[in-house]
Amino acid sequence: MKLIPIPKEKYDEYKLTLMFDCYKWDPQYLDNNTVAPYALVITQEEHKELVQYIEKLDKETTAAEEYLNQHQELIKPLALPKRIRREIHKITNYEPDKHVRLKRYDFHPTIEGKWAVSEVNSDVPGGYAEGSFMPKLALETIDGEDKYWCMNFGENLVAAICSKVRAGGRIMLVHCTSYSDDRQVMQFLGDRLKEKGFEVIYGAADHVKFENGKAYSTLDGNEGVLDMVYRYTPLEWMIEMRRKYYKDYYGSTVPTCNHPIAMYAQTKRFPLVWDELEKNGISMATWRELLPETLEVKDAKGKEGYIYKPACGRVGDGISIKEACVDDEYKKILKDVKWHPKKYLAQKKFIAKPLETEEGEQFHVCLGCYTVDGKHAGYYARISKSLRIDSNAADTPVLIEKA
Repeated sequence: MKLIPIPKEKYDEYKLTLMFDCYKWDPQYLDNNTVAPYALVITQEEHKELVQYIEKLDKETTAAEEYLNQHQELIKPLALPKRIRREIHKITNYEPDKHVRLKRYDFHPTIEGKWAVSEVNSDVPGGYAEGSFMPKLALETIDGEDKYWCMNFGENLVAAICSKVRAGGRIMLVHCTSYSDDRQVMQFLGDRLKEKGFEVIYGAADHVKFENGKAYSTLDGNEGVLDMVYRYTPLEWMIEMRRKYYKDYYGSTVPTCNHPIAMYAQTKRFPLVWDELEKNGISMATWRELLPETLEVKDAKGKEGYIYKPACGRVGDGISIKEACVDDEYKKILKDVKWHPKKYLAQKKFIAKPLETEEGEQFHVCLGCYTVDGKHAGYYARISKSLRIDSNAADTPVLIEKA
């Protein structure tokens, strides 16, 4: 694994092309450039190893969430938000083959020369265009087609949707419509689906009505039956709406991506039910190999080398890596952990191995690995000078060395 530079004389054009032709509408976060001037290259051997790990992890995760859904007496340690617990019992008719199941596992290289997994983004992972158009553009920019190849996540996701939805069907892309970073993801996907002949509707979670086993669009000018509801609004955000708008998502049989069953693994407290799962024959061996030890906050008290992570955290925010926190952030996190321990977990801190560039700069890497319906579907990577890969990190394309 290494970082190779985007040629300096080509970088400005590369970034502009990403912005205007490749749906990269958020090239800046506060004062930070989020388009890395590097591409991440992994070897063919690393790629093959990751594929094996990813598909084993996905098999275990899928088995776990389906078992938990049938045995909800085991889910208390997950500490799901109360409003989600009130609805999740409605998942009584889940048929995996009807839905598109998308996940992203985040890998990090460690100083021991191994991989560590920090989490699975089981509910609504992002990075679609960055995992599709960005690597292709990077290949062209560095003239690297003879040395490297890349995956196209978008192609694999769209192929899965085509296999579950009738030709020419109507698909509502449900997202937070006031956020451009959400819309860029949905616009990318919507344009790909239109190319395949689907009718695409862009709407919010409250623009869908479920009735008599069907889903209907209530958006002005786009009313009517929907063949698929593609949800990009996180479940823990939807519960801030009035209940009548989100409650029927849980019991619906309409094809979706992703189904609310995703919440069992989305909470970072997922490892706290592994012992019970394994007592009932659900192996979590690959997870145990790759994920650092995870404990209840109270069980980590007085132990060295643990960090705290919010159970429903996203994009690395709220993690108590002291070296990565700014101003009084670390103190605020510890105070919140003290007052709300069930909203957090304690996890053994792993030592990530930074990658060094030709100029001597060092960056930490988070390599996101997608699965779609159990199969590896592509990569999405971010790099940061900080140990914590959060909103300040920069997106970088992933290239694979040719054998």
